[in-house]
Amino acid sequence: MAGSVLGRTATTKPTSGAAARDGTGERDGAAMALRPSGRPVRGVRQVSAALAGLAASARHELLTFDDPAASAGRAIPEPFLELAGACMRTAAERAGSVRRIVPRHALAQIAGAGTVRAGRARLTQAIPFKMIVVDRLVAAVPLDLELLYNGLLLIRDPVVVQALVRAHHACWDAGEELTGAVVPHRELPPQLRPVLEALLAGQTDEAAAARLGMSGRTYSRRVGELMNALGTTSRFRAGAEAARRGWL
Repeated sequence: MAGSVLGRTATTKPTSGAAARDGTGERDGAAMALRPSGRPVRGVRQVSAALAGLAASARHELLTFDDPAASAGRAIPEPFLELAGACMRTAAERAGSVRRIVPRHALAQIAGAGTVRAGRARLTQAIPFKMIVVDRLVAAVPLDLELLYNGLLLIRDPVVVQALVRAHHACWDAGEELTGAVVPHRELPPQLRPVLEALLAGQTDEAAAARLGMSGRTYSRRVGELMNALGTTSRFRAGAEAARRGWL
């Protein structure tokens, strides 16, 4: 997969009959057949394979626009979230330089993940879209600009990739440096304690919502708020994180 991810996309420029005959090399713009600079990837298996390929191909540099809070409360299978996180950790370990830009509202997730290595992450008020750029050779952008789970566009065109790198550098220069210290945890909001207790009890969303007198939509939103407060997207880790913060 890594080879196919990094493979350059060839550009074919057929000459018109007249140009071929007279040797001028002129090309009719209307006749130029250009292959697309990016390839859409859809489907959980295909997206997972693409992320694994990106992680395996990283050698020198990893640039990301990342919003860890974007998937909270969304109906995204836990195995996919775990795999995507593992792929990004692998890529970060392999790359010599890592620059991760995170929106300010996701600061709790950064704190929940542990100490941030200085020089590897910066905060901005917002990010334009989620993005991964590996070694300035290939980029991945979600098809909906928010969630990789919904599909992504693999971009190999060097001009487009360079434009994305420049956009990232501009945001990086304007961002706020993280010093590496863990942000102090807030207290658990009172309205979220019943939700945490329902999760720890292993209740289904439907049963918990009925017991708490909430609609299913309201309960799902509260679960998303709880995940944001805990700094995780994993319900399986919620209990451990709550215990670590002294919320139990």
